Formats: sequence, C-alpha cells, structure tokens
Amino acid sequence: MFTTFLFLFLVAIFAGFFGALVGIGGGIIIVPALTLLFHLPIHTAIAASIVSVIATSIAGALSYVDQQITNVRLGMFLEISTTAGALIGAFIGVLMHGWTLSLIFGALIFYMAIVSFRTRETEDRLIESGGYSAIGGDKLSRTMMLEGSYHDEAVDKEIEYHATKTIEGSLVSSLAGVGSGLLGIGGGVIKVAAMNSMMHIPMKAAVGTSKFMIGVTAATSAVVYFLAGGIDVYIVAPVALGTMLGATMGSVVMNKLHSRVIKTVFFLIMIYLGYEMIANGLINGFNLRIPGLL
Repeated sequence: MFTTFLFLFLVAIFAGFFGALVGIGGGIIIVPALTLLFHLPIHTAIAASIVSVIATSIAGALSYVDQQITNVRLGMFLEISTTAGALIGAFIGVLMHGWTLSLIFGALIFYMAIVSFRTRETEDRLIESGGYSAIGGDKLSRTMMLEGSYHDEAVDKEIEYHATKTIEGSLVSSLAGVGSGLLGIGGGVIKVAAMNSMMHIPMKAAVGTSKFMIGVTAATSAVVYFLAGGIDVYIVAPVALGTMLGATMGSVVMNKLHSRVIKTVFFLIMIYLGYEMIANGLINGFNLRIPGLL
C-alpha cells in the first residue's frame, strides 16, 4: 500500500511540475499513468485528474499571482467564453460523434503547436527589445483594460504587453471549452496557444493566466464526480498532494527559464496530445489503429 501511495505521489509531482510550467492541467499525464500503470478504471482516473487540476491550479496560480505574472482581468474575460463553450460541448455530445471532434481538435492542436514552435525565438527577441509594449491593443482590449506587465527573471526586465485580437481569442477559448466539456482534454493547452500566438500575450503571462483559469473550470466537474461517488480518497490524496508540490516547484522555475525553453516543452506536450486525439478518432471512427505514444 505504501509503495503504491509513493509511486502515485511521484507521478503526481511530475505531472504538477510540467502542468505549472506550461499552464495546463496534469491530466494528460495522470490519466494515462493511472489507467496504464495502476490499472485503475478510467472514471476513477479522470476524477483524480480533475481534483489534481484544482490542486495544481491553486498552487501554481497563487505563486503566479504573487509574482504578478497572472492577468486576472484577462483570465476572467476568457473564462466566460470557455464556460459557455463547455456547455455547448455537452449539447454537441448528443448530436455529433466524439471521434469526429477528436480528429478536428487533434488537427487544431497540431496547427497551434507548429505556430507556437515557429515563434519560439521571436518571443525572446520581442522580450529583450521591448517589442511587446509596442504592440497596441484593439478597441475592446483597451476598453476592458486587458493590458498587463510582469518582471521576467530570465532577462531581468519588466515586460509590458497589450492584448490584441480579443474577439478571436475569446472564440478560440470557447473552442477550448467545447473540447474540455465534450472530450475531457482540458482547455489549458488551447488557451495558452491562443493567448500567446493570437492575442500577443507573452508566453509566461499566458501560462500564469491559464493556471488561474483551469481551476475554475475543473471545480465544477469535481462537484459532479463527488456527488456521483467517483472520487476515491485513497487515490486522490497522493495525487492531489503530489500535484500541489510539483506545481509549486514548476511555478518557481518557470519565470527563471527563457520563453523558448517553455515553448519547446509546450510544443512537445501539444504534439503528444494532438497525436493521441487523432489516434483516438481514427480507431473509433474508422477502426484504423495507429500506435499510441503511451
């Protein structure tokens, strides 16, 4: 029993660390680990993952807010469309095959991963030259005061920025909500890419803002699983403790890294997630099996 607890704890630390590093929940690590390594039922794994997302969001978000990396106003604005998207996803679930959306979202994530990876060097140049402060926000962004600033420890500079393409970013965030509500993929990976690549939010600010947002979304799902009796406290306890510890470490390390390093890690995670979604769509829609990465 102690060995299992310790192994769960260590896996959760790993998931929490990388979740905080790139602004996503640890579910893409925890769910496969619990089902494949510990042979737990998928619903038990998902319930533990949702609780871990809340834990990593609390630990990571508190640190990012303290470091003034999180743009709370922007996060609350995008959370409205994300929540609406999650509700739409629930309705779409009864009208459309899940494998169809798996393929669509897999392709979308691949595209956003490539865009993010191609701009990994550009971002560091913008940060070092002060280019983000020169990018003016759109009318809605200025009206809602969605600008922000934070101290980048990697370059020891104060970085100022203004959100652009606010409507487009909100629409993509709603797609993230659809994917989260329908497929359980978690919206963080799409929201970070949308904020960074589309809205011209620096990667670190996008990561901090995403961590602030995902806990709000996950909390609703956690209540449902709790009322349904799907939360196993003996599984959730080490997972929640581990993700909180890992998220705390990740949130401290993140601001010390250059953006290109964070973007490279983010790219690899997105490629993994996009591949797994397409593989899932092909097997369920066409009975065409391609090797899984896990």
